Amino acid sequence: MLSLFSIIYYLVSLVIYILAIPYLLYKTKNKKYKEAIPAKFFLRNNKPFEKSSIWFHVCSMGEAKAIKPLVEKLDETNISVITNTGFEEASSLTSNVRYLPFEIFLPFWIKKQKALVVMEAELWYFLFLFAKRKGAKTYLINARISDKSYNSYKKFSFFYKRVFANIDKIFAQTKEDKERLLELGAKDVKVIGNIKLAQLPKVTRSFEKPNDTLITAGSTHEKEEELILNSYDREYGKLVIVPRHPERFEKVAKLIEEFTQKNSLTFHRFSQKEDFSSDIILVDKLGELNNIYAISDIVILGGAFANVGGHNPVEPAYFGCKLISGKRIFNQKSLFECVKNYKLIEDNELKEALENAQDLENSSLVQEGDIQPIIKELHGI
Repeated sequence: MLSLFSIIYYLVSLVIYILAIPYLLYKTKNKKYKEAIPAKFFLRNNKPFEKSSIWFHVCSMGEAKAIKPLVEKLDETNISVITNTGFEEASSLTSNVRYLPFEIFLPFWIKKQKALVVMEAELWYFLFLFAKRKGAKTYLINARISDKSYNSYKKFSFFYKRVFANIDKIFAQTKEDKERLLELGAKDVKVIGNIKLAQLPKVTRSFEKPNDTLITAGSTHEKEEELILNSYDREYGKLVIVPRHPERFEKVAKLIEEFTQKNSLTFHRFSQKEDFSSDIILVDKLGELNNIYAISDIVILGGAFANVGGHNPVEPAYFGCKLISGKRIFNQKSLFECVKNYKLIEDNELKEALENAQDLENSSLVQEGDIQPIIKELHGI
């Protein structure tokens, strides 16, 4: 028998879903969402998992990568995701991959599983409720509550207490996260560090380092490339720009071409010539960022000059790069806590930071994560 809260929650979700249908149908015209939206909101080609197994749920590509060492230790797993990049990454780990349906479908879509293991902040009420009601042990792993979201969690504590009531055990990143989780109603919480550090970056191919300082602007977003170019001077070294999203390659190429022509600099695209012979290089290929970090001296980390929340600082820190980032790191705070020596700046301070980069200390990692407690727990099921 469902509680009154669950019935009300379902009805509110149903109303939201009905109102959103026209917008969802419109968004399916976008190539980016043509598979994800029909699967999540209309159950197209999205049947329940066929076998009872260890079920992982993650949001996107980064989280899917983080569970790889766990998946490799288990005989068989199911994985659900939210984003299309998450789906692609999860598909490299198992053939049993699904998009997680919208909550109104979960009471009927979820079948009995041995365990549900949810990554970080995917706190869907019906996901935990019905997985548990149908016999699964439920876990939240790599759990964190950022400073920015802490107040929001407290405001809706009445809701999160009901979510946490259906979670059997939580593996948290830090002691502070544990205290906040317990305050919000979590029960069994164990601190094991950040499991994203259980799988450190690897070099898949080696590049020859140029005889010059190499500055890499990694995972950049809209307007960040312009800021970086306007802060750049050739005397600082060679500049490599790696946009976060491949659909922006052409736009960024045009921006760099205009800049280099105006300033009498050389430029080439990495897809056409895989070296660092020009003054500015656009990396318009996927999967090369860590290989380039491995030979970089300075990294300007994107995502924090734009209001995206920052990107993973562990990768450049692992390779000992001098690390510069914007201050908008609200989505990556827990990972920055794992890094020693980095400089957070305002947008207008980038030129000065590059001018004085020789005074920066090389970054390094100071915290690791331990996946063994999770593996032990899952093997015991």
